[in-house]
Amino acid sequence: MKILFLGDIVGSAGRKAVMERMPQLRKDWGLDFVVVNGENATNGMGLSGDHAKELLAAEVDCLTLGDHAFDQKDMMQFCERETRIVRPINFAKTAPGRGVRIFEDRRGRRILVAQILGQVFMKRAFDDPFSAMDQVFMTHKLGGAVQAILVDVHCEATSEKMAMGHFCDGKASVVVGTHTHVCTGDAQILPGGTAYLTDAGMCGDYNSVIGMDKAEPLRRFVTGMGKGRFEPAKGEATLSGVYVETDDRTGKATRVKQIRVGGRLEQSAP
Repeated sequence: MKILFLGDIVGSAGRKAVMERMPQLRKDWGLDFVVVNGENATNGMGLSGDHAKELLAAEVDCLTLGDHAFDQKDMMQFCERETRIVRPINFAKTAPGRGVRIFEDRRGRRILVAQILGQVFMKRAFDDPFSAMDQVFMTHKLGGAVQAILVDVHCEATSEKMAMGHFCDGKASVVVGTHTHVCTGDAQILPGGTAYLTDAGMCGDYNSVIGMDKAEPLRRFVTGMGKGRFEPAKGEATLSGVYVETDDRTGKATRVKQIRVGGRLEQSAP
């Protein structure tokens, strides 16, 4: 299976890049399944139902969320109806939607997508991510009823993401970090056969401060005082993420490659 995962969409620039490029990328790269983190797609804070519809119509198979999952209030109802949305497993026990979903690609192969929130340096005390993922693996065996498992680890700390990668090694096909909007350079296949990347980066304008127009973040860093709200940068976006090929029999990764398309960063394709 050929899987593409793209990091956090930030604002209209990120949405536009995904919607314009994804249909052609699916053809050019022969993609079987596409997952995109969309939690900052609506003006940099959460994801609205309307923007989710636009992204899903652009041949995205699944949208994951994050700690800003319900910043746009209509997502609370939308994710109950839309089965292609995955919110964090450990957001809250009463949260709407689901943190684990099983999809089928166009050839009928089954892929499980799960999202988990970290605890280190996060603003809220979320439930233990490791025990939550352990429950997933107890009921869904890689290479059994599902041909692939992808885990989106939405964390601040790189150490926590790496720990989760090793915890999931051999149990998941892909473990990829999101949240910090800065792509790391450590794509690899772990000893147990799991493709891993600490952070996929963002789908946004990199002439920015993590996707936001530079003026207000710089003002706050330099003066310690804010003057306005953060606004997403609107220059040409780079699509940042990871491409993974998996073995249908075992579910394990056979190839991993970081992806950067468009915008300011050095380009990289499968």
